[in-house]
Amino acid sequence: MLLRAASITDTHAIASVVAGLARSGDIIVLAGEMGAGKTAFAQGFGRALGVTEAITSPTFTLVHSHPCPDGRTTLHHADIYRLEGTGDVEELALHELAEFGGIVLVEWGDVAAGVLGDHLEIRLSQVDDDTTTSDASDADDEFGLDDARTVELHASGHSWAGRWDRVASGVEPYRC
Repeated sequence: MLLRAASITDTHAIASVVAGLARSGDIIVLAGEMGAGKTAFAQGFGRALGVTEAITSPTFTLVHSHPCPDGRTTLHHADIYRLEGTGDVEELALHELAEFGGIVLVEWGDVAAGVLGDHLEIRLSQVDDDTTTSDASDADDEFGLDDARTVELHASGHSWAGRWDRVASGVEPYRC
C-alpha cells in the first residue's frame, strides 16, 4: 500500500494509525535511506501509544525501551544500522522482547527481514518534487522533514492479515 505524507504531521498521523492497530508481539520494520523519516515515524508511533519521554534513534545503544502508560505494553525501538550480520540481530533477542509484552520497531530492519519472521514493513522515502504543501512548520524544518515522503506498507507473514482492512481504512486520506 503506497501512501504520501506531505509533512511530519502526516508522518505522525500515519504512525498513529499503525500504532492504534499494533499489539504486543508485533515487529515493525522501518526502512529507508538516511533522513527518510524512520525516527520521526517512531516518534509519532510512540506518542500514539502514550509514550511521553523523548524517542530518539538508538543508533549506539541499539535498543531503547519505553514502557507505555497502559502498563501492558512496552515499545522497544531498535536501530540495527551498525550491526554486521543477521547473527548480531538474532543476539539482540528482538523476538523475545516482542513475546514478553512488547511492540518492537526496528530501524534498518529490512536488511535482516529474513530473521525477523512475521512483521509489518514501513518503507519511507523522500519525494523530490515541488508538490509539498506550504504549511510545513518550523518543526518540520528542524527534523529535516519539510519535504514530502512516500510511505509504503507491506505485511510479511499472516500476523497483520486480520488488521489489513483497518490499516487501509485508517490511512485512506494518504493513499496515492
